[in-house]
Amino acid sequence: MKYKLVIFDFDGTLADSFEWFLGVVDELAAKHKFKMFERAELDELRGSSAVKVLEHLGVSRWRLPAIGRHLQKLAARDTGKISLFEGVEKMLAELAASGVTVAIVSSSVESNIRKILGPKNVARVAHFECGASLFGKRTKLRKVLRKCGVSASETLCVGDEVRDIEAAKAEGIPFGAVGWGFTHLHALRECEPEEVFATVGEIATCVAGRRVK
Repeated sequence: MKYKLVIFDFDGTLADSFEWFLGVVDELAAKHKFKMFERAELDELRGSSAVKVLEHLGVSRWRLPAIGRHLQKLAARDTGKISLFEGVEKMLAELAASGVTVAIVSSSVESNIRKILGPKNVARVAHFECGASLFGKRTKLRKVLRKCGVSASETLCVGDEVRDIEAAKAEGIPFGAVGWGFTHLHALRECEPEEVFATVGEIATCVAGRRVK
């Protein structure tokens, strides 16, 4: 087996929450007084890091905790509108059947994640480290490694943003970039992830040690 532990991001990696986010972002902008982006800007923003997106929208870092709390309240209200990407349930089942430990590290709150996953998928996740600040995932990743007793080299972190790659690299954890989340895959490739996934089904194949082309 290539990896003993897989640590997933949630939004944009397991959960297809992007369209939902687009539906509430104007409400967030009005409440917290940052720039409402035009839909025509989306393609450019999806090729940028979180830092550059925040700069473009005029969001100060000191505002992030309040914006995050508001976003999670909206997500709790709308969990029924957010679904998992096709193939996620099968992929998690395959990892569990292979004896791979699965964890989730996310900025979203655990209660929202559990509702969206559903009981069967929750049972397949050994550890949740949730509620991370936008740039606070590194500490959460370190906690998961310590709890699981698995080395960084035997772990794969899977996500859809540049900040996820940066946090994983800071802890020496190999990273798997997904091609279906917020950030365009070409931007993630520039950060030199160890693995690249075009489909959800490729994750279990890679973790088991079989080649993904």
